[in-house]
Amino acid sequence: MNISDVAKKTGLTSKAIRFYEEKGIVTPPLRSENGYRSYSQKHLDELTLLRQARQVGFTLEECGELVNLFNDPARHSADVKSRTLQRVANIERHIEELQAMRAQLLALAEACPGDDSADCPIIDNLSGCCHHKAKAKA
Repeated sequence: MNISDVAKKTGLTSKAIRFYEEKGIVTPPLRSENGYRSYSQKHLDELTLLRQARQVGFTLEECGELVNLFNDPARHSADVKSRTLQRVANIERHIEELQAMRAQLLALAEACPGDDSADCPIIDNLSGCCHHKAKAKA
């Protein structure tokens, strides 16, 4: 298969496929005499795994580890499960951070009159300017 065939089958762009190859995340394809890349089913499987792992939040480094585990016939499912649960924990921390940010923004919006005046507790709070005014109103 050539790179455009692999791109269509995996949902990745040719540029992304070349990037993953350059970073050593996937097995390098064989090259024909004219220098064109030649991909096998193994490459297709690795790239599909990589795309889907990225979609559920694995980092590029973690994806490389997953591809290595994919290619390791002696792998243990416990290793894959551990990495997956670590990713879940990271996502849960991120959700908590986003919820705190949301609560802070809602509190700022609540404190703002949202009228035609120039007085804006949101700007005051975010800039650190006039912080005493924002505290006094809160």
